[in-house]
Amino acid sequence: MLKTLFDIAVRHLLGRRRQTLTTIFGVAISTMVLITTNSLMRGLLESFVETIVNVAPHITIKGEKMHPMPLNLLTQVDSSVVASVDDNIQKLEPEEVQNYRQILALFSTPEYKKKITAASPYVNAQVMAVKGSRNQPILLKGILLDREDAISGIQKKLVQGDVALFEKTTNALLVGRTVAKDMDLKMNDQVVVIPASGKSRQCKVAGIFFSGVNAVDNSVMVSLKFAQIIEGLPVNKVSGIALKVSDPFANASLSQELEQITGYHCVTWQKENASLLSLFTRIGYIVFSLVAFVGIVSGFGVANILVTTVFEKSRDIAIMKSLGFSASQLVSLFIFEGFMVGLGGALTGGVLAIASIKLLASLPIESSQGALTKTGFSMSWNPLYFLLIIGVTVLISTLAAVLPSARAAKLEPVSVLRDSSL
Repeated sequence: MLKTLFDIAVRHLLGRRRQTLTTIFGVAISTMVLITTNSLMRGLLESFVETIVNVAPHITIKGEKMHPMPLNLLTQVDSSVVASVDDNIQKLEPEEVQNYRQILALFSTPEYKKKITAASPYVNAQVMAVKGSRNQPILLKGILLDREDAISGIQKKLVQGDVALFEKTTNALLVGRTVAKDMDLKMNDQVVVIPASGKSRQCKVAGIFFSGVNAVDNSVMVSLKFAQIIEGLPVNKVSGIALKVSDPFANASLSQELEQITGYHCVTWQKENASLLSLFTRIGYIVFSLVAFVGIVSGFGVANILVTTVFEKSRDIAIMKSLGFSASQLVSLFIFEGFMVGLGGALTGGVLAIASIKLLASLPIESSQGALTKTGFSMSWNPLYFLLIIGVTVLISTLAAVLPSARAAKLEPVSVLRDSSL
């Protein structure tokens, strides 16, 4: 019986070949668009996470102390006494981590050596960079090169220059590519750095790097000692400490533990980029919802061809019921037709999606995708999304056949065969 139903379903679809192919093409296009769009959104998110995990610190110890002075100084003396402060003006002090070498020594102990794979102290300084008639405010980041390389892999990201030139040159600069483009900087160019306080200093471009993270490429790196001089910090103080951990996706508990031990605020990369991660998620939901309507529209196309088939094949359906075909068998017949149309369109759409994803991924176009700069589009090749979208498309097409099949099952053979217009 299944073979008979299959043969009849094929004859019905081939009987209206042009309409069948048009419907299959519509289902294929909707499947291709849905898979390609999902691949683009997931690829962008995965590329962002991968780049951040590889380039940015997993946990950052900042100079913000966890236990600041309480506002009501008398609560610890007598809870019934309240102190109020009007126009409290405090000295604006820079956030800094004191005695950072002791914290680095702590990370070298057996208890934390396996959890923390790299630690790099840094000093941030906002300065004005001047070259000829060009001037631009930039973020100066003082680093220890070997420790910073363990965090961001800066040596491999140099597009010009080398590490030796940076290490042996006094007041040497490693310039992010964005800054280099904006100020037209090249190797060995002289740049005047003017801090907010203190005298200006002559610096030399020793290298240009490109990380793909826009925030990093919009900064300039110098030696830690030089940055401390620029900021007026003693040798035992830094702006913060960047950490790489063994498990970057399960670092919340370690961050809380480090806050208690060091007394400084610790921020994970997830919190640092929470707004961007949330934005990617919301955009993904919106795009998925919009494109899903295309799949629903293709389901209406499947329903349309089956309604037409029921109308044109009413006499054949009546004869089949007269020959002993049950209502459930007729329902199965048209649901099977919807399944075949959906499956053919979904599989075709999957093949077209592979081609479109490869095309987009191969385009030699450098684009700034949010917080990242990439050459070509970041596409995801997760087969789970292919199977999920193809399965949903086939399900929609199959469900679209329910209404026409129910109509076919309700046809009365006697009334149909008596109608001379059929």
